[in-house]
Amino acid sequence: MKIARIASIALIAGAALALGACATLQRGPVGNAAVPQPTKPVDLNRYAGLWYEIGRYENGFERGCEAVTAQYTVRNDGLVGVLNTCRQGTVDGPEKTSEGKAKIVEGSDNAKLKVSFFGPFYVGDYWVLDHADDYSWSIVGEPSGRYLWLLSRTAQPSPQTRETILNRTRALGYDLTLVRPTQH
Repeated sequence: MKIARIASIALIAGAALALGACATLQRGPVGNAAVPQPTKPVDLNRYAGLWYEIGRYENGFERGCEAVTAQYTVRNDGLVGVLNTCRQGTVDGPEKTSEGKAKIVEGSDNAKLKVSFFGPFYVGDYWVLDHADDYSWSIVGEPSGRYLWLLSRTAQPSPQTRETILNRTRALGYDLTLVRPTQH
């Protein structure tokens, strides 16, 4: 019994180290050394739905992705369903999807979530740093400053909306030279 428990603990620790190593290999440069805390509450029912990625900091799990979308759903169990989709290489390339779930970080007014694409492990941070009052755009980051996603409800936001998103992202302290535009 004692050996089985030690083996279980070792297995869990090994899995955590392996996940940590994978995450480390995918890290890019720090584009914001002082990521601010989210300041606006998020109404999950209004945030739910389809989002188009219009730009991001390049990362290992999205390398070569175009036509990127994220679909969020509010689940009956209190979690948020996540379905990320991209086209590999070009906007007409093969479709790649990744399904996960997220839980709300208590006390964050729904602006911080922990995301899992690996079973019970909630290892990813997803912070809604800013969003339009009408939920037409959103800026998403996380505490390390290495990841950033610029989202819109339309694949081709107006030049004014795009400029608003970029100006707000810059004001939050992000290096816009690291933003990789997403083709749709």
